[in-house]
Amino acid sequence: MSEYRTNTCGELRKENIGSSVKLAGWVQKIRNLGAMTFIDLRDEFGITQIVIQDNEVLEKVKADLTTECCIMVEGNVVERASKNDKMSTGDVEVVANNIEILGKCKNILPFETTSDNLSNVREDLRLEYRFLELRNEHIHKNILLRSNIIKTLRNKMDELGFTEIQTPILANSSPEGARDFLVPSRIHPGEFYALPQAPQQFKQLLMVGGFNKYYQIAPCFRDEDPRADRAPGEFYQLDFEMSFATQEDVFNVIEEVIPDVFSKFTNYKVDKGPFIRIPYKEAMEKYGIDKPDLRNPLIINDVTEVFKDTEFNAFKDKTVKVIAVQMKEELPRKFFDTMGEYAVNELGAKGLAWVKVDGENNLNGGISKFISDTQKQEIQEITNTKENTALFFIADEFSTAQKIAGGVRIELGNRLDLLEKDVYRFCFIVDFPMYELSDEGTIDFNHNPFSMPQGGMKALEEQDPLKILAYQYDLVCNGYEMASGAVRNHDPELMVKAFEIAGYTRDDVENRFGALFNAFQYGTPPHAGAAPGLDRMVMLIAGEDNLRGVIAFPKNKKARDLLMRAPSTVTTEQLKDVHIKLDLE
Repeated sequence: MSEYRTNTCGELRKENIGSSVKLAGWVQKIRNLGAMTFIDLRDEFGITQIVIQDNEVLEKVKADLTTECCIMVEGNVVERASKNDKMSTGDVEVVANNIEILGKCKNILPFETTSDNLSNVREDLRLEYRFLELRNEHIHKNILLRSNIIKTLRNKMDELGFTEIQTPILANSSPEGARDFLVPSRIHPGEFYALPQAPQQFKQLLMVGGFNKYYQIAPCFRDEDPRADRAPGEFYQLDFEMSFATQEDVFNVIEEVIPDVFSKFTNYKVDKGPFIRIPYKEAMEKYGIDKPDLRNPLIINDVTEVFKDTEFNAFKDKTVKVIAVQMKEELPRKFFDTMGEYAVNELGAKGLAWVKVDGENNLNGGISKFISDTQKQEIQEITNTKENTALFFIADEFSTAQKIAGGVRIELGNRLDLLEKDVYRFCFIVDFPMYELSDEGTIDFNHNPFSMPQGGMKALEEQDPLKILAYQYDLVCNGYEMASGAVRNHDPELMVKAFEIAGYTRDDVENRFGALFNAFQYGTPPHAGAAPGLDRMVMLIAGEDNLRGVIAFPKNKKARDLLMRAPSTVTTEQLKDVHIKLDLE
């Protein structure tokens, strides 16, 4: 028997009536009715009503009780006169014989932990007192949900024959698309470790080391700007890799694991495998984004050819995209005006043209006077729409028009409430470009630099780098990137050539990725893998719109930990230990 409790606060039922029990938890509510005092005592498992009556000893303790103080109660279970069917313990209560205050609490709390809507409390205050916010039932359940999802993921991976292996946290710098967090070495002056942006090289080395299937719940560290769907600094992923595997093998694992996990923890409809596969180029053309939300029925169409000879200056010599929306009811002029403002202010568009096709198939409003009957007919054939349709046009340079159209599509779906409800829609985005142009106009890796190019060495030697596709893929769920992966480049000479195209020399490859380069010369099996993001997975299942709701100790929007007050300054002695001088200018 525990010194502090025989039962939890969510455990007592009618069959416990007459028992002597010990309970421990936090005081959620105190109701003083004079002769009797009622206390709602809460722990992780539920709430039990405590009754204090006709007890001189407890009268003294009662005066020191405050909400959120931590107490132990000894007493007898009795049937509750006024039952509460909203509580699992609502048929009984405990008449206290003894109460011991285990942990006092200040009389004034920074906010009410039991509030149903903590979003009304300033976020920085909640994060500063995160230990109190974690007592809130909603947040607390999210963290417990996260734990159960991790257990389920581990069980599934074990069932599929994967071996859990931990890889180093102190590692080397690697080009993963973000800035590294650097850790100075005390015993090697002027040298630095880097926290891993992903266990990429290590898991590939495990395949070279003869392991068949590896996984871990891996912490990853990237010095990126915070977003609602990206935690600043660190995140966790279900990292896995397989020897003698193809892209199809990886898809089979994801389609086996992910739907099962979602189905276990939600009542929503969950797509089962095989998931829809959308080439990257098609995703950008139809959805304007490489992580399309398939709950949104809107499709982007290219109507550039329709306006190739137009005299309408806004469309002249531009790529023109159109989004057709079947109107359930007449959309007011204000709707079109506010959509235009959104496109300009939020998406950087030069404008958002529009026109309505009424019930008699006539054009009116917006730019209708610039569209001929022939052009209208061609547009309706391309978009497969007829009467009672609103058409939104985006005209700009090709890639810019794609991006803006993607943003307009998302906003229209939200404003018009077009998204399918209570469902998780999955798809794989495949055939990513191996390379892209950087902002400086140089060739750079588009995705994972360790991926296998489609066509192998011949493609690297003979094709335009910007037309080479890679065996890279993303899993997307409801508009969020859920996982990234690739078939790995396991040939050392092919690896050198791939990096040379991106501006690295052979020496760069041997020096920066020496472990992989060397290992690949000792009988490397073909291998492939992926890494579903744990934080986003939990966020989606929990129905949250921000990762901070599913992370126990998150940082704020400025990447500060307000609870632990990090980052912070350190002493001169600490800096000397790692051979660092500050230059804050």
